[in-house]
Amino acid sequence: MEEGMESKQQPHLILAHNLFLLSHPDVDDIEKVRLREEVLSVVKSDDMASLYESLTTSGVLEKDAELLDSMKKRIEEEIKKLDEKIADAEENLGESEVREAHLAKSLYFIRICDKERALEQLKVTEGKTVAVGQKMDLVFYTLQIGFFYMDFDLISKSIDKAKNLFEEGGDWERKNRLKVYEGLYCMSTRNFKRAASLFLDSISTFTTYELFPYDTFIFYTVLTSIISLDRVSLKQKVVDAPEILAVIGKVPHLSEFLNSLYGCQYKSFFVAFSGLTEQIKLDRYLQPHFRYYMREVRTVVYSQFLESYKSVTMEAMATAFGVTFDFIDQELSRFIAAGKLHCKIDKVAGVLETNRPDARNAFYQSTIKQGDFLLNRIQKLSRVIDL
Repeated sequence: MEEGMESKQQPHLILAHNLFLLSHPDVDDIEKVRLREEVLSVVKSDDMASLYESLTTSGVLEKDAELLDSMKKRIEEEIKKLDEKIADAEENLGESEVREAHLAKSLYFIRICDKERALEQLKVTEGKTVAVGQKMDLVFYTLQIGFFYMDFDLISKSIDKAKNLFEEGGDWERKNRLKVYEGLYCMSTRNFKRAASLFLDSISTFTTYELFPYDTFIFYTVLTSIISLDRVSLKQKVVDAPEILAVIGKVPHLSEFLNSLYGCQYKSFFVAFSGLTEQIKLDRYLQPHFRYYMREVRTVVYSQFLESYKSVTMEAMATAFGVTFDFIDQELSRFIAAGKLHCKIDKVAGVLETNRPDARNAFYQSTIKQGDFLLNRIQKLSRVIDL
């Protein structure tokens, strides 16, 4: 994609990522010095007084009372100017100018990171807004605030609100943007399957550069798809997707990670996987799910390997993955005990024997269980009716 378009990422989300890295134990001290200077520069240039106070309280930045006072003074002056513009618009201009004046105040509160006043002013602006498209834009501003603070309750409510607005109308461009916002929310709350579905739907229509660049979007799409899609769907929707092929090379290790998994090159897969772990750890949306994602990926790759065998020696599996016998023994023991892999270990012979679940039998057992539950509910209901 063009660099000009990719540079449109919302500055506050870049700031949020830098603040995340400042608190990350794996980021070295020299890098943290640079990040701290960058954060302070942004905070000063946009007069983020309330954020500055919270960062000095938590020890991220050093407190400078003079700087804080000057920021608060400039904020008061700017609010006074914005209020004067609103009053002038209400007295002398039309409804659209009044709305624009209120929107300008909302955007100012967003810029200075005053969450409460920004949300309050966005509600006031919404009351002055008639068009569904403009109301949707206000929801997108709210969602950006939600992602800055990782306020999942606010994000969830805003997504529901946007969906309700679309029932009244709305254009396809905004609907497609909402899919990316919802996908990011699902990924951040560990609903990887739903996230993959939403991201894949948005590949050819992606315009949500305010959240992240297109190569980051492809990174998220591939990661969520690998643990969510079956092999046939992965080939069709991801491995052979021209939009993904055009960008995947820009993300280190990502192409090898995807293609070695699909091509059953397990040794190469583990090498690429270890290269990606650092990127996953240093991503503010994925980091809380790092251990979970690592387990899910290994479940997928081990299941794929065992799918081809009724029985296989553990030595052969260890060789295929380029790891030691003891490592694969320990790994498989944990996954089998957790019910993630359908096989058993013959420790004496050093052999793995697969015992794939019978889908038809599982469906039969599920039907019987649900039938019993239904009968119990009917009996309880009949007793209530008899009374």
